[in-house]
Amino acid sequence: MRATALLPLCMVVVWLTAAGVCAAGAGETTVPSRGKVLHVAPGGSDTNAGTRDRPLATLEAAREAVRKLKAAGPLPTGGVTVVLAGGTYERKAAFHLTAADSGTAGAPIVYRAAKGAEVRLTGGKAVTNFRPVTDKAVLARLDAEARGKVVQADLKALGVADYGQAGGGGLELFFRDRPMTLARWPNEEFVKITGLVGGKPVNVRGTKGDRIGKFMYAGDRPKRWAGEKDVWVHGYWFWDWSDQRHGVESIDTARRIISVKPPYHGYGYRVGQWFYAFNVLAELDRPGEWYLDRQTGVLYFWPPSDLLKGRATVSVAGELVRMQGTSHVALEGLTLEAARGTAVTITGGKANRLTDCVLRNLGAWAVRVSGGSGAAVTGCEIHHTGEGGIGLSGGSRKSLTPAGHEAVSNHIHHYGRWHRMYKSAISLSGVGLRAAHNLIHDAPHMAVSFGGNDHVIEFNEIHHVCQESNDAGAIYAGRDWTMRGTVIRHNYLHHIQGFRARGCVGVYLDDMFCGTQIVGNVFHKVTRAAFIGGGRDCLVANNIFVDCKPALHIDARAMGWASYHVKTTMTTRLNAMPWRDELWRRRYPKLVSILADDPAAPKGNVVARNVSVGGRWDGVHGAARKYVTFQDNLIDGDPHFVDRPKGDFRLRDDSPAYKLGFKRIPMEKIGLLRERR
Repeated sequence: MRATALLPLCMVVVWLTAAGVCAAGAGETTVPSRGKVLHVAPGGSDTNAGTRDRPLATLEAAREAVRKLKAAGPLPTGGVTVVLAGGTYERKAAFHLTAADSGTAGAPIVYRAAKGAEVRLTGGKAVTNFRPVTDKAVLARLDAEARGKVVQADLKALGVADYGQAGGGGLELFFRDRPMTLARWPNEEFVKITGLVGGKPVNVRGTKGDRIGKFMYAGDRPKRWAGEKDVWVHGYWFWDWSDQRHGVESIDTARRIISVKPPYHGYGYRVGQWFYAFNVLAELDRPGEWYLDRQTGVLYFWPPSDLLKGRATVSVAGELVRMQGTSHVALEGLTLEAARGTAVTITGGKANRLTDCVLRNLGAWAVRVSGGSGAAVTGCEIHHTGEGGIGLSGGSRKSLTPAGHEAVSNHIHHYGRWHRMYKSAISLSGVGLRAAHNLIHDAPHMAVSFGGNDHVIEFNEIHHVCQESNDAGAIYAGRDWTMRGTVIRHNYLHHIQGFRARGCVGVYLDDMFCGTQIVGNVFHKVTRAAFIGGGRDCLVANNIFVDCKPALHIDARAMGWASYHVKTTMTTRLNAMPWRDELWRRRYPKLVSILADDPAAPKGNVVARNVSVGGRWDGVHGAARKYVTFQDNLIDGDPHFVDRPKGDFRLRDDSPAYKLGFKRIPMEKIGLLRERR
């Protein structure tokens, strides 16, 4: 069933419940209609038979029962379904599946939640021993308002002694299923570098800074931090698309100088860039903040609401599920949460699925798929991950063999909490992957990143991403002549304007990226909506641009400041592929003559049958213009929208764009699919 044709498109979104949304086709349920059923419950026993009345207690016991079934003969028609009763299953380590745990196409192995039940696989440990803070030295460090409101818990008494580092990848605190904030200053946004005292200058095309992590700040707030054990800073130290966390080596409060521990940031530091400090007990000054003394194991927390009415959890396990060489296995309807690393890792195998799951409060990614074929992540809600959402990688670039992995109808938001840059909601790497019907929003950097060949990115709605960076793209790829064949079509990108609304990019084909189609998309209030950074053989056609400044950007950077890449990175990556072989010659005929055809020039780009209204259409640079073919674009004329003030950018039947060859965009299909199991 498809979404209704109501606009603005964000209004057609079905906000996912714990049960999630099932994508039609690729996301149809894999629950067998018949076959063997095993039951697992928190109150069960691994000595039980695995029946509804005598359930097993652990996933490992269910796995062993499946192995015994396989050893006894072929799996029953319909396979095996392991049904988990409602409750919380605490994991100290990953649930590990191998090729020995595989099903078949006609007899899959399915691990799923019981109907209507909330089943949590958690890498966390419940914190139940909070008490008031009575230590006078600790109370003296806190603001007066925080005293009496901050509580403490002894994690060692709960058996938690491995904390990791404060700079990321270590223990986190969650309360009422939301990540809490490690005590920081300032509480919101950033402070700026006011001066540099490192003594090792750097100059990048006129942008000046210093390579040594020793910089000045304004104000006297850090005077409160005397005696702090493990202060960290997180900043965008030179460019606003490259961040890093540093442990603080020393603070000179008289001269207002912070010195960070090496390794220093690769690009250096410069005046005016921004940072904040964190892991500071003295800054635990508002509800929702916490601090862990890693020497004593004492956790300090200012609860944002009544502790007795919420669950506090600290992350302990590194990951939750690991499949290696497994095939025809599905996870359905589960909540996977509170791990320090990635929730689900799938390596190799084929036709594995993750459907209707909630993946949240994680230290790294929700799902990483590497190698194999036919994996699908469908109908899942993913949020508050430390890095990205779904990472798909597979296929052979040299033979152009597709992997066929898919991410379909997932709601992904508030990701990139710890590693802010280059951690996308969906990452595609390899050959023949698909991201479709996803809703992606609220993130510091990219929504979809891709590299490789012949991907399809379609019917996604993306908004309010790249919120902490400006030289960034909602959909991004860069710097390769050979990564061709990707189609970006029928997506709706809106309200994407960069950090402090200083501008970013919608579809960003960076640094001579080539051979990509940007077709039939709708862009609303997106700066530099369609961006070709010196690349070749790209198509920008049949798109609608509304209030974009500008709608189109094409430059000739390889003929100017980026010319050194032509004979270095670009040629090296070209020669790493069999681009002269017959297969490649047939698939990408324009690549064959690239070295003999002025490779630095942005040739072969076509801009046709687009509609642009409001904002500014043309951001094409002078040196690139003569290489671009413009055809039948409707610019700043009335395109006859159905209802522009209400965000309904469908074209009426009398639109003049149709006379120029414009094809109707199937807007009713964009966004999450509504069909449920």
